[in-house]
Amino acid sequence: MAKSRKVIITSAVTGAIHTPTMSPHLPVSQDEIAEAAIGAAEAGASILHLHARDPQDGRPSQDPKHFEPILQKVAANSDAIVNITTGGSPHMSVEERMQPVATFKPELASLNMGSMNFGLFPMLDKYESFENEWERRHLADSRDLVFKNTFSDIETILEIGTSNGTKFEFECYDISHLYNLAHFQGRGLTQGPLFVQSVFGLLGGIGGHPEDLMHMRRTADRLLDDYQWSILGAGRNQQPLATMGMTMGSHIRVGLEDSLWIGPGRLAESNAQQVEKMRRIVEELGMEVATPDEARTMLGLKGATNVGF
Repeated sequence: MAKSRKVIITSAVTGAIHTPTMSPHLPVSQDEIAEAAIGAAEAGASILHLHARDPQDGRPSQDPKHFEPILQKVAANSDAIVNITTGGSPHMSVEERMQPVATFKPELASLNMGSMNFGLFPMLDKYESFENEWERRHLADSRDLVFKNTFSDIETILEIGTSNGTKFEFECYDISHLYNLAHFQGRGLTQGPLFVQSVFGLLGGIGGHPEDLMHMRRTADRLLDDYQWSILGAGRNQQPLATMGMTMGSHIRVGLEDSLWIGPGRLAESNAQQVEKMRRIVEELGMEVATPDEARTMLGLKGATNVGF
């Protein structure tokens, strides 16, 4: 009997898209984020994608002092791969966004593969009031915002990460981002296997239709050499597109950064709950969830003993 395929599950624990008002289950403090990450790892996530927040008001933060207690607690209680954001928030400079990766030298870091409109403002219509005034501004200002990721920015992030042995989760929000990634691969600035995270359903990027997913896959196959593919569906796209992607050979990413939901009209109570549901689907489809060490081998990572935390 042939061996079953191994699927890497990434849990995106908390991020810059959603704000504390949107869900009482969104982790905000360092302890809450660390506990949520550890719970996701125990549920089957082999990669933990981490952002940090200012514990005073839940504002997204790239200050290394806000990351350090999270990283230390996760490392002490889990063997999962830590993937630190270089996206931070679209409102931050590239220099600010790079601080935690430059400081802590993780095995893996996210890297947005192109500039784009990043429209969060439709969420304003769903909430009458916000706990913090920054939340309203955060959403409203995205109406006139370009998330800046120029070729120079990407080169800088690649150089800093590569010098520290950090590899990247290449976040591709549109077809053009795959072409950008192929450009950098062609110049020898990326090292295989590439970990390509196809992102669907955010306003300003590619949509969440099944045809969009298939177009991404066909284009990646045509342009890229030696890559591992993963699916990130935003909001209500999370579970359907992850399931569809798995049947086409992908890995999957879930988590409260990307979607607050566990089902129609039902808020997810934790990152672990989303991971557990997707793990059941993985296994029902006759596949197996990859362990952290299996994921390290598949992605060619440097190992947890070679990080700076």
